[in-house]
Amino acid sequence: MKVVWVIAKRELNSFFDSLIAYILLILFLGFNGFYTWLNSGSDVFFSGQASLRSFFGVAFWTLFIFIPALTMRSLAEERKTGTIELLLTKAVTDRQVVWGKFLAIFVLVAIALLLTITYVFTINGFILVGYSGIGDLDMGATISGYLGLLLMSVMYIGIGMFASSINNNQIVALLISFLIGIFFHLIFGALSTNATGWLGELFETLSTTAHFESISRGVIDSQDVIFFVSVGWLGVFLAEVSLTKRKVVD
Repeated sequence: MKVVWVIAKRELNSFFDSLIAYILLILFLGFNGFYTWLNSGSDVFFSGQASLRSFFGVAFWTLFIFIPALTMRSLAEERKTGTIELLLTKAVTDRQVVWGKFLAIFVLVAIALLLTITYVFTINGFILVGYSGIGDLDMGATISGYLGLLLMSVMYIGIGMFASSINNNQIVALLISFLIGIFFHLIFGALSTNATGWLGELFETLSTTAHFESISRGVIDSQDVIFFVSVGWLGVFLAEVSLTKRKVVD
């Protein structure tokens, strides 16, 4: 675990040294802030309800977009420059490299979500001053919503890591990550509404939307947690297998 954390810190330092982390954090907070607070269609002021459901709905899409942008360089860039071979020649296993990079990206996403906690304090501030009859904020649903975003992030980081491990081009890795992710994010959910019987249930089980909406409503079901963690773990495992095969071929 110590080696994994060392690799994670190295990766985090590279994010912040190259300004990638700052740019993505600003874009993430900017998009979420605009559509949560200023867009009349999702603005809590217009709804008159103390809820962060509009934010969770926006973050559900922004994370889907921004996580592939974070993962695309994790292994593809190092394979292209040859630094991955240098790293693997040290006393470090493929598993430690992959999990270290996974942890770094997860921490960066967690930091981005932590910065949005200001939304909670802002709404609570309006409640304290009695703004426009806004009711109490449901902290249970709020905590569940953040948990759902973190679990979804685990899944898409795993998918992105796999996409980044199978080629040397960052853009190709980004597109592969989007292609795989869009099935979970959109297509399976759409198919579940049109299919019946066991096939409809299968598509619904594979739909990110169905699992996320369940958690964001405050219902933390083990099936939802297992789904996100399992897909994320599978992606990381396949990324490790890809690195191992590359060393054998080389």
